Amino acid sequence: MTRKYIDCRDYPGSSCTVRISADSEAELIEAIVEHAVKVHGHKDSPELRAQFIAEFKDEPGKADMRLAA
Repeated sequence: MTRKYIDCRDYPGSSCTVRISADSEAELIEAIVEHAVKVHGHKDSPELRAQFIAEFKDEPGKADMRLAA
């Protein structure tokens, strides 16, 4: 299974340096929504969740990291 992540630094104007990853999309969406609400003052909504899910990226695997080095 490929880990997924989302990084606040990918959002224009954000000075937040948090990057959150998880083994499942369900776990990741809960963590990122909690962060967005508590830290950035967003309101949890289906639209916010859909926006975040569309921004999920696959973390490179160990083999990918060796190739990049």
